[in-house]
Amino acid sequence: MISGMLWFDNDPKTALASKIDRAAQYYKNKYGLTAEVCYLNPKTKGEAEVELPDVEVKVSETILPFHFWIGTRQVAQEGV
Repeated sequence: MISGMLWFDNDPKTALASKIDRAAQYYKNKYGLTAEVCYLNPKTKGEAEVELPDVEVKVSETILPFHFWIGTRQVAQEGV
């Protein structure tokens, strides 16, 4: 990931896909970019199958539980 934002959500009543979607919407509103990838801890993902049309979900041991590192793979350079 080239550019990203760390998002925290430990609400047990909210589905994982909804948490990621909420983070992606916030990212879009704040930075004006569409999130393409989201990394989360394997314990956060658990056995859930998460399918989002625009965001690829990946797991990483380096992400703390209940944290979501969401962002873009590349950032376009102006004037190139």
